[in-house]
Amino acid sequence: MSLDSAFFILCFLPLSVVLNYLLKGVRARNLLLLILSLLFCAFGSLPGLALLLAAALVNYTFGLLICRYPKGAGALAAAAVVLDLAFLAAFKYLSFFVSLFLPLLQSSWPGLGIAAPLGISFFTFKCISYIVDTKRDAACGTRNFPRLLLYISFFPQLAAGPIARFSDFRPQLEARPRSAEDLGFGLRRFVLGLGKKLILAGAAARIADPIFAQGAPLNAALGWLGAAAYLMQIYFDFSGYSDMAIGLGRILGFRTQENFEDPYTAESITDFWRRWHISLSLWFRDYLYIPLGGNRKGRGRTALNKFIVFFLCGLWHGANWTFVLWGLWHGLFSALESLGVIQIPRLKKSLPGKVLCHVYALLAVCLGFVMFRAETLAGGWRVLSAMFGAFPAAAQAAAALRSVLSPVNGLGLALCMALCIPWKKRLPGAAAALTEGKLRLVGYGFCVLVLAACLAELAAGGFAPFIYVRF
Repeated sequence: MSLDSAFFILCFLPLSVVLNYLLKGVRARNLLLLILSLLFCAFGSLPGLALLLAAALVNYTFGLLICRYPKGAGALAAAAVVLDLAFLAAFKYLSFFVSLFLPLLQSSWPGLGIAAPLGISFFTFKCISYIVDTKRDAACGTRNFPRLLLYISFFPQLAAGPIARFSDFRPQLEARPRSAEDLGFGLRRFVLGLGKKLILAGAAARIADPIFAQGAPLNAALGWLGAAAYLMQIYFDFSGYSDMAIGLGRILGFRTQENFEDPYTAESITDFWRRWHISLSLWFRDYLYIPLGGNRKGRGRTALNKFIVFFLCGLWHGANWTFVLWGLWHGLFSALESLGVIQIPRLKKSLPGKVLCHVYALLAVCLGFVMFRAETLAGGWRVLSAMFGAFPAAAQAAAALRSVLSPVNGLGLALCMALCIPWKKRLPGAAAALTEGKLRLVGYGFCVLVLAACLAELAAGGFAPFIYVRF
């Protein structure tokens, strides 16, 4: 099941909302959410649900042991983290690493035969954060297994985050006020996120997908168009999911941290990662970068630490050399900024310098996403080569450009680019009026139109999985 599927929108979500508001006590509502979350996971795969339950039970047990035996907390936490990473590696990376040696062995690898549980990368990081936080402070642990299981399996966040901390989640399990204001905010946020995914990301995908397809003729115009389209697609797809998760959480009484903050206005790669997938950036900062030494041991060590973090961040996204190279690309620029080779603070002192910083950051991100999108290194290099002057099959590429950039697709891409501008900050009065002021009904009416357009898109067969669900 997916948050943007017709079954979820028309059946699962309404049932969840009605039952949540019918039940009075917070314990009853917690039990309801646990059942709904396990059902949501079971729709993906029953073996996947069993594996999620096993992971939750293992981490719960280690959490209890860490609290009971504080002198051995370090060793216990290390063992738990190793088990979590081994669990993740078995389902996500084992085939990748085995395939590296199969040509030498002249053999084949049948695989594990079990599909990876839904959201394995995200709930594994939740488990690790729980264990490490409990090791640092026993008060962060819990003796209540259903609470920990709900934290790990919470269905709005299960497939693609944001990656919440148990210390932030637990207080909301004990007291969650409900109000019409929260319900209204949550529904609006959910619908707008759905519109981002189905309408905006879908429009960008209709341009990007044919261009990145193997065998498609390319020239420089098509290469840059495909890169720009995917830049829009991945942002509206993933930020749309985050909006939907935040909206669902608010409907159910939970406050969820923001996961995006106008990332395409960044003025450096470091700034970009403060704005993009914020919960993942904070996770890597708190559980890897700072333990490695952070920025406390000089510029050289800081640069190395960032390079290591981004290499692992790329690998976290998937068992493919394209993701590894994407991570190293971001690690390289982040390290160069830390070393002062790229002097962002000096450039930002003037208006032309600020513009240059913004162009640099956006160009670096855009080029990195080309490799991120490609299925293979050769496929990524093919698009990059076209962008920087390779012109194979120019006549065919010109025809392909006219086919891909239809008026409807072009309008959709232009709308995506316009909506990347932080209009809320530019027009705060208008934004407040649509959500809180006299024009609130206009805002609700707009959401109804967006929902109708999304349902029409689904009815026309416009469903496509969220990009980050596969990670």
